[in-house]
Amino acid sequence: MSSEEANNLKTLGNASIKEEKYAEAILHYSHAIKIDPNNYQLYSNRSLAFLKMQQYYSAMEDAEQTIVLKPDWAKGYFRKGEVQLATHLYTDALLSYRLALRLMPADLTIMEAISRTIKAEQKDKRADSQIPWLGAGIGIIIGVIIVISDQIATKKPTLTHPLLMALVTMAISLIGYGVGWMNRYYVKCNRDHLLDPPIDLLKEFKNQDNNDMNGEENSPEHRSSSHRSSKGRARQRYRKGKS
Repeated sequence: MSSEEANNLKTLGNASIKEEKYAEAILHYSHAIKIDPNNYQLYSNRSLAFLKMQQYYSAMEDAEQTIVLKPDWAKGYFRKGEVQLATHLYTDALLSYRLALRLMPADLTIMEAISRTIKAEQKDKRADSQIPWLGAGIGIIIGVIIVISDQIATKKPTLTHPLLMALVTMAISLIGYGVGWMNRYYVKCNRDHLLDPPIDLLKEFKNQDNNDMNGEENSPEHRSSSHRSSKGRARQRYRKGKS
């Protein structure tokens, strides 16, 4: 009966996925997992729902649990690869996809995912090399505009020497390059945290409650009460012994 109930919940979750109601799907799958915790398909499906909601940490946890429960099932590795691709871990994603392909040779979906990952990795590398130089190019244009504006729009131009004009243009170009490089650095730093576990907002309150409880237990009043209780139990044992 429990297995049938889990399957019904799985069906509801699948329907929610099709309707793009991902939070609802997660609730159905989670309820089903409580009933049937060893059903690897439930973890796989919930991983997809978490991925659609960009909850990458939870999606990865479920993908890895799918692999633990069913290491010879290609979709577990495929789910893991999908999460890694979404978080720009291209090398790891390719490894996961190839493990899936080893279990399901010539599968078109997996092969398309591999091709998509290779293209995404190449595009990312091009961005790393091109965006800083694009910033430098924009800097040159801005520098030239500044030099020309100084010559045309002011009665007494500040930039009169050609060498000074070139230095100003080059300096702005270098600033543009630096801005482009910092942009890519910022993007990659943000990516590094995509798989971080969610922040436990209640942790501080839990710690405070524990500290308060420990403080109460260690208080003189608590120790005195505990001591009196121990004495009372000792007297009762003594009276029973005499009787």
